[in-house]
This record gives sequence, structure tokens and C-alpha cells, in this order.
Amino acid sequence: MALNPGTKLGPYEVLAAIGAGGMGEVYCARDPRLNREVAIKVLPASFSSDSERLHRFQQEALAAAALNHPNILAVYDIGTQQDSPYIVSELLEGETLRERLRSGPLPVRKATEYATQIAQGLAAAHDKGILHRDLKPENIFITRAGRIKLLDFGLAKLTQAPTNPEDSETRTIHSDAHVLLGTVGYISPEQVRGKPADARSDIFAFGAVLYEMISGKRAFHGETSTDTMSAILHGEPPELTETNRSVAPALERIVRHCLEKNPGERFHSAHDIAFDLETLSTISSGAISAKVKTGWNRRWPLAGVLALLAIACLAMFLAGRYSRPFAKPVRFNRISFERGFVVMARFALDGNSVIYDAAWEGNTPHLFSTPATAPEPRALDLDANLFAVSHTGELALGLRGHLSNHAAVLNATLARSPLGGGAPREMLQDVWAADWAPDGTLAVAHYVNGRVRLEYPIGKVLYETGGWIGDMRFSPAGDKLAFLDHSYWPDDRGTVAVVDLAGHKTQLTQEWESEDGLVWSPDGKEVWFTAAPSGVERTLYGVNLSGKQRMMLSVPATLRLFDSYPDGRVLLGAGHERVLMTGIAEDGKTYDLSWSGWTVASDISPDGKQVLFDEQSQFAGASYTVGLRSIEGSPPIKLGDGELSKFTPDGKWVGAAIPGQGNHFMLLPTGAGEAKDIPVSGLSVLQRVNFMGDGRLLLIGFEPGHGVRCYVRALEGSPMKAVSREGSIECRSSPDSRQVVSYQNEGLWLYTVDHEEGRAIANTHHMIPIRWIDNHTVLAFRTGEMPGAVYEIDAISEKQRIRKQLVPGDRGGVSQLTSVASSPDGKTIAYSYQQVLYDLYVVEGLK
Repeated sequence: MALNPGTKLGPYEVLAAIGAGGMGEVYCARDPRLNREVAIKVLPASFSSDSERLHRFQQEALAAAALNHPNILAVYDIGTQQDSPYIVSELLEGETLRERLRSGPLPVRKATEYATQIAQGLAAAHDKGILHRDLKPENIFITRAGRIKLLDFGLAKLTQAPTNPEDSETRTIHSDAHVLLGTVGYISPEQVRGKPADARSDIFAFGAVLYEMISGKRAFHGETSTDTMSAILHGEPPELTETNRSVAPALERIVRHCLEKNPGERFHSAHDIAFDLETLSTISSGAISAKVKTGWNRRWPLAGVLALLAIACLAMFLAGRYSRPFAKPVRFNRISFERGFVVMARFALDGNSVIYDAAWEGNTPHLFSTPATAPEPRALDLDANLFAVSHTGELALGLRGHLSNHAAVLNATLARSPLGGGAPREMLQDVWAADWAPDGTLAVAHYVNGRVRLEYPIGKVLYETGGWIGDMRFSPAGDKLAFLDHSYWPDDRGTVAVVDLAGHKTQLTQEWESEDGLVWSPDGKEVWFTAAPSGVERTLYGVNLSGKQRMMLSVPATLRLFDSYPDGRVLLGAGHERVLMTGIAEDGKTYDLSWSGWTVASDISPDGKQVLFDEQSQFAGASYTVGLRSIEGSPPIKLGDGELSKFTPDGKWVGAAIPGQGNHFMLLPTGAGEAKDIPVSGLSVLQRVNFMGDGRLLLIGFEPGHGVRCYVRALEGSPMKAVSREGSIECRSSPDSRQVVSYQNEGLWLYTVDHEEGRAIANTHHMIPIRWIDNHTVLAFRTGEMPGAVYEIDAISEKQRIRKQLVPGDRGGVSQLTSVASSPDGKTIAYSYQQVLYDLYVVEGLK
């Protein structure tokens, strides 16, 4: 059906027609709720007459909506209007790759850049188990900013055969027995044979697209579609160097590896392709930089020619190295193959073995030893967490510690033990990190009265913070300590810092959104660390003591640096971290509410029907995203930037702190309305905001000269009143606004707002309050506990019981519950949990 401007499709107002095709008409429309323009694809009415097909469309659209990645078209909503289904997505400006290719092949540099983005988009989809099935230039969009967007993910099953039988290169193939999902010229051999498609089928199509971008010609084509399919099954496309002499052998190899007839001989994942393309780009840009630095001009033609010849030789040498297997400058030797995560890993004294602390296959962490050259793990008979290994082979251990996430061990008792065996000797309580000095003494991160102290020797404070200290490391000379200085617990946002033995601290980097892992370079001139400016896909960086920073290694995964050895080898974890969210409706049914990889449950609306969450993935950016969706999993709605968001008591507004932006927060409307900026004077850092039943604010933050604690203030502004001890990182007020329960390192504390009284609630170690469900009952969950649970605690009698078990379906790599939200009556629950899947590598060749 054709729609005129002004026509309403659900809440959307049509502005103009964009185009039409076999899948229906496309319109530009306005979403008045969020005041943004969107694209709406209206599908043929025949979809609604076929109930099975309509159901499949809805399922595929929901799957596509889960693919929130910079290189995949974002799907916002689906609906039906006059028996015609429609799908709402982001509005793009630019052109398809097919339109770009009409003017000829792309420059190799540009083709490589686009191909890397395509591979990254495919990798994100494949990670969620979603295939494209119809990757081709028509379904690849290039925005005006040069960003690649993959279109029609998950919709290939719905396509109809085009009406034009002459177009043998772009026709979707059907047969009487089954439908071959794909397009002639890009379909894989196994799809031609009618076999099931998997991720490697998308990789074959990717190879055909990359070939076409470079050569300007299709890899497989014939006079008829039968001829084209025969070429796919039996033929090989011409060498790329026949049409483009600037193609490096390494790039030719990548294309050929994608186009292998046998799926088992292709790349195993799109992550591998993206990694190889990024490595190739690094080599190419290095050669270009060298060319620019030659300073060749007309006055020195001979010198210029010689410089160019040298560059050409270098480029050919590097290309040759790259094209030969196992000859990459940086070499990775994988030494773990179990499913889970590594908490800490260190080289042993001789460098020939590795000691590590890991949680495999859903089990609690345990200590292991393995050769540095082969995965032959041996469990050590020590019930402890690993802090460090000394130059004499002695272990610094944490006993009875609490694993708050995959990397932080809290409130452990520091002990030392010979690697060869023997009972650990206890030294100090409430230790969060430790490292050995070259002379065999220990430095510690020590938790005291709500603050973390860096002490060396033990008892002498070199630095103190209201946040927390991670990955503390002595320099090779033993005269400095480098560490990750985190803003506040439990956030992993922070900076890289160095302190000398006199207590003089230097901040070496800007604040990172995520930082985890730090070592000194073997020569002591740099600090190497793994961090991310947004999201959690950490990259390896180096920074010298003057603050000059460089990127050392970037791969399509998240990295964590564990240790370095004097010969230049490092221990590096590589894998993926994500936070998933599950909703439990009042009737007990569960729903996967995860969005783009780091979905943190924040609150549930007063009526129990809507889940408020913070998205903190790479997709969300440095300011994060506040989202809203139904408990049953409707497409998410972005309300605005922010984190740690909470509903007002009437559910009409949401309060959200803005990461790294000091002492104010945003009030975001859940319906129509404009966002409001609310200043909070008196706090140097506002971490989060909650709302009390009487309309006052319950703020958590830092006041100058104090640690983090909870404050009460009126919404419109008034003097703040502290209502908790320092070290309180979460607070909840009772429905009558007279009491506050807070989470402190040792457990829950109960305060009376008017009288500033407080007392610990027994047996609540490491519990975080969720909310009060009446004036004496608090719901809470325990960090580091898996399987998890919602506990119901009587704040007066201190009796408690388990109200609901929280058990993720996949326990592999699950380290903890990240957050739990509840409706006011406690009947609807949403919870988030962190899943970390790392492999441990010994890496050589980093410089």
C-alpha cells in the first residue's frame, strides 16, 4: 500500500517515501515519543495472510532487534497496519555498496576498511547465533560518514523470488523441494546443494563481496543462474592481481580463504577475518607512514627513488611474512582450552611455567600450574586466590576472599606460601591486591574504614582512595609502583597511575571507561595496560612516565594483561565479556532481555510491567544508554544517556547519573516531555540517585574530604544531610522514607533518617539491597554468589529467607550477579549477570 505524508503507522508519522522493492515500500517517518526520524519498511499484505510466515517475520525481526552493533542496521520496532506488517529501523543517509560499485572497483585501502567493518558486523551477529544468509552489495550500506551498515539481517528467509528472470546475478533461488536462501553469485556451495547454512556460508558470501569490491567484477557469474551455480561449485574466480596489481598477496590469501569450496577449509569465524584485515591494514599504514617520512622531492630524485625502492622491498617483505603461516611478528601460544575465565596469572621464577587462578566450566576459582609452552594444567592443593609470584618463587595468596567480579578479590587475608608446598602463613586481613618488591617484601592494597590504601611496606600509606586500586605492580628497579586507580567501587572506570616510595603520585593517562590489567615493560621505561575508551573491548596500550601513550595491540576481542617476563613475553587473556539480563514475570515465566552485550538491570516500574536498564557496551558509548522495555521483551526504547537509573515513585520520570560528569543528574521522561538537568551542589562526584517515597532524593556520592556515602536532599535543592557511614555504595529508603538500608563492604547497615543512627544487620556479608517491599522488609542479593538468589530480610528481627532463586541457563564463565531489580511488590524480577570467557595466551614479539 502507498502511504501519503501525514499517515500514521502506530505512533509513527510518515514524512516521505524513500523507495520500494520486492520486500515492500520504505518511508521516512517521525517518532514523536523520542523526537527522531526513523525508516519504516512496510511489507506486502500477503505476509499477514500466511500466519506461519507472519510469525516467522516477527521472530526474525525480534532477532534483528537484538543485533545492536555499529555495523548493523538498528531495528527499533515492529507492528501491523491495515494487514501489512512493518518494521521500524534507524534512518540512514548514503548509498548501498551496489550503487558505489557501479562506478568501478574500490581502492584497495577503502575496500579493506569496508571489509573490516563488514566482518565485525557479521561477527557480532554470529556471536548471537544469527546468520544473514543473503549477504550481497545490495544489503551493505555505506553512510555518508563512511560507516558500513549491514541491512536485512534475519530477513533472508522472507524474500520472494524477483519478477525479473533476466537478472541471473541477483535473483534469490527457489526449488520445488526447498528454498535456497541466498542470491546467485554470492550463495555458498553448500547452499547450492541444499544443505543447511551456518556462519561459514556467510563467510563465503563475504569473500565474494570482497572480491567484487577489489576487482569490480563478480567472483562467480554466468549467462544463466544454472551456469553461475556451476561456477560456484566447480570454478575459481580469476586471480585478483589480473585486475588490480596493487593487491597484496596477504589480501589475496584472505579472499581465497573465504571462497574455499569446503566449509571446513574457510575461516572458522568472522572474528578471524576482522583480525587478519586489521593486521593487514596496520602493515599497510606503516608502509605509507614510512613513505611520507622520506621527504622525497624534485631536488633529490635519486634519494627519493632509493627510498621508494626500500619501502617497496619492506612492504614485500612484510607481505611475504604475513602470507606465510606462523610467521606473524606477534605470536600467540594458547595455554588454556577450558570454558571460563582467569582471575590472575603470573610467570613462575624460571619463566618456563605459569601459575594461574581460574574458574572453569562454571566452577569456583582454583589454582593451577602449567608449562608456558603447552596446556598441561595441574591443580595446586591450595584453597586460595593468587595475588603474585616472587623472584624467589614464593606465592602471595588471598585466603577466604570474596570474588566480586572476574578480576577483583575483596577482603582476603594475605598469606605467603612456597610454590613447592607447605601451609600458607597468614599476614594481614582485608587485602584487595598485593605484589612482591624485588627484595621479597610485599606492597598491598588494604581496605581500612571505607577507603583503600596502597601500603609499602605494610603499614606505610603511599596513597589512599575512596575508590579502589587494581593490578598493582612494582617496577623492575623496585623504586615505583604502577596501578590502576579506579574512581569508585565497583566501577572499572579509572586511570593509570604511578607512585614512588616517597608517596608522590603521577597520573599517566586520561580516565578510561574500562581498564583491567597492567604490567611494566621489561626495561621499565613504560607501563603496559589494557583499557577501553568506551565499552569493554579492551586494547593493549603502552605509556611512558612522561605520559606519552601508544597503542600496541588491538584485536576483535577484549584483552586483559596479566604479567610480563624479562625476555619480553607477556601473559594475556583474550576473549569476550558481556552482561546479560533475564526478566522473571509475575507468573514465573522468564525472558531474555539482553540488548547489545552489557545490559544492567536498574529498576522495574511501579506497575511491574516495564524494566529499566543501563546499556554499557561499546555500542552505548562513554555516556552509556538508559533503556526501557517490557518484562516480556518488547524492543528496547532509548530514553537518553546515563547509568544507574531509577524510576520516580509515580513511574513518569527516570533519574540517571552521567558517567564522569560530576555533580548533576538527568530526569528523563518515560513518556512525552523534555529531559531536565538537576544540579547537585556540595558533591564533587555524584554516583547515583534514588527516590524516596516522600519525594526527596537519596543521593550516593563523594563530598570533598570524605569517602562515598548516602545523602538526603529535596528535589528542588536544599542542604544535604549525610545518612550513612563512609564506604556506602548503595542505599534504599523504606516506603515511609524514615529508614535507609545501605550496602557497605562488610554487609548491610540500617539507618534512621531523622536520628542518624545506624547498625549492622547480621549475616548480610556482601549483600546489596534491591528495595524495600514494606516498612520492615528488604530484598537483597549477595555479590559473588552463583547460583544467585533474592533474599527477603526483616530489618528489625534480622531474620531472612530465600524468596527466589536466580540461576542463568548457561553457567560457563558466569562470575557473579551484576544487579537485581524488583517491582515494588517484589513479584516481578529482572537480574543481570556477568559472563566472561577468556583464553590464556603466552604472547611473544610485543614491542
